[in-house]
Amino acid sequence: MTTRLSQLFLRTLRDDPSDAEVASHRLLVRAGYIRRQAPGVFAWLPLGLKVRRRVEQVIRDEMAAAGAQEVHFPALLPREPYEATGRWEEYGDGIFRLKDRRGADYLLAPTHEEVFTLMVKDLYSSYKDLPLCIYQIQDKYRDEARPRAGLLRGREFSMKDAYSFDIDDAGLDASYQAQRDAYERIFQRLGLEYVIVQADAGAMGGSRSEEFLHPIAIGEDTFVRSAGGYAANVEAYRTPAAASVDASAVPAPVIHDSPATPTIATLVALSNERYPRDDRPWEAGDTLKNVVLRLTALDGTRELVVVGVPGDREVDMKRAEVAFAPAAVEAATEEDFAANPGLVKGYIGPWSPSGPVLGETSSTGIRYLLDPRVADGTAWVTGANAHEKHVYHLVAGRDFTADGVADIAEVRAGDPAPDGSGPVELARGMEIGHVFQLGRKYAEALGLQVLDENGKLVTVTMGSYGIGVTRIMAVIAENAHDEKGLIWPREVAPFDVHVVAAGRDEVAYEVAETLVAELDAAGLDTLYDDRPKVSPGVKFGDAELIGVPLIVVVGRGAAEGRVEFWNRATGERSEIALHEVLPALRAGS
Repeated sequence: MTTRLSQLFLRTLRDDPSDAEVASHRLLVRAGYIRRQAPGVFAWLPLGLKVRRRVEQVIRDEMAAAGAQEVHFPALLPREPYEATGRWEEYGDGIFRLKDRRGADYLLAPTHEEVFTLMVKDLYSSYKDLPLCIYQIQDKYRDEARPRAGLLRGREFSMKDAYSFDIDDAGLDASYQAQRDAYERIFQRLGLEYVIVQADAGAMGGSRSEEFLHPIAIGEDTFVRSAGGYAANVEAYRTPAAASVDASAVPAPVIHDSPATPTIATLVALSNERYPRDDRPWEAGDTLKNVVLRLTALDGTRELVVVGVPGDREVDMKRAEVAFAPAAVEAATEEDFAANPGLVKGYIGPWSPSGPVLGETSSTGIRYLLDPRVADGTAWVTGANAHEKHVYHLVAGRDFTADGVADIAEVRAGDPAPDGSGPVELARGMEIGHVFQLGRKYAEALGLQVLDENGKLVTVTMGSYGIGVTRIMAVIAENAHDEKGLIWPREVAPFDVHVVAAGRDEVAYEVAETLVAELDAAGLDTLYDDRPKVSPGVKFGDAELIGVPLIVVVGRGAAEGRVEFWNRATGERSEIALHEVLPALRAGS
């Protein structure tokens, strides 16, 4: 099929859009693939839809190979299924809610677990109907607070979401592996590097969760990996608990004056000046930082917690959100401190000479949690719960205890992998796929049961598997470009070849017409720049910007049966005979 550029709904731009932060956003707008409608919302133009459909076809091919069947659900859905699973409240401000003219609540679906579950419940009732895997490619909607980076983080985006239904856990394991394998084939076909990392299930729930991350500098996810094969995003990383140590030689706690030391740096400096150690200087890692967080439950109730972490570590709020989910997490405010006089800002600690508040572990009377690195027997310098005073030689397990563990400190390169496979390194990545073993969370909430082979009702177990279709397109564009424009991989390029008729010689246009007819007959999808009053320079610039990887220029050598063959992927340009064009296109060189 031949598409004539003179008739294509396309306008390329010479200047970058003012709001473009990343290459994919800049080039997809300039090359006429998408146009901004609102923050995080884009219209899709013919070129964009062609690439999007090719990405979707790769996904459909591999879903079919994995035994999944395609369906399609609406994006506008009623409140009730999401309320039954608790996610109407869990999503908070992250979803678009609306009412119809009768006052009934609806939402624009951020994901579709509930309605998939209800559809299977409506149609299936026996173990003989299972296993089942169904999927859709559908737009999703999330009210991102700060939509950015074009298609990489928008408010409207396209996903492939698949759901498996099995009679037992063994069936779920098999379905999960089939989808996981399909994802690997998809990303390999799309030419995308990926790392499979352990992930937090978040609002999805479930017992197993893995992300497919594409390593990229602009990635919004930080992940860790070890040489021994461990990989996880930082939210799912679990710090190994430190072993207890002998504290028999540590002296009793002593309180020292510490004026003007509300920070770890000022505390360390004063300690080395006034209270030096015999063996080495005091360091930030010798101090216990006590961070006050405010937790807001789904029902709106609030609670303060104090978390003790080594002073050389900062709290990672994304890890804190996972640790305290589904409660919302934020730093305590001045109002919180004012309402709790036991919290002496800058000098908080888990101990005081008078001991803990009656009935509480912590001397502040507020729930107290500890970083896993704070092992029994370790000695610390920390706040004495009095203005400008700190306590030295305070031993965990001997002088104070905690109400539990909170693994919310930042993860660093060199930290040990939880599985013992060595130190981890940190990298940035962009999530392109996610697979979950949901188990029976949604089936139980929505009553999805079938009769087993003994005639007994059993609850179905489920898996959920998502791929970001439009995000993948943007990730490919991030990787596949140069200073002149896009360079699409052939698997997803909008056309097989871009033919450019250059110059004013009618012979060039006549030869180009004959060539595109031959390419059409050979089954190639051809973009033909037939614009008669456009200069060769503009045509070449558009060809390089649009990014079809193989370009044939019919120009000065047309009368002698010669054309220029450009390979944008390799940068090579050569003159070849007309009869060599089709073999060269098929070979891609």
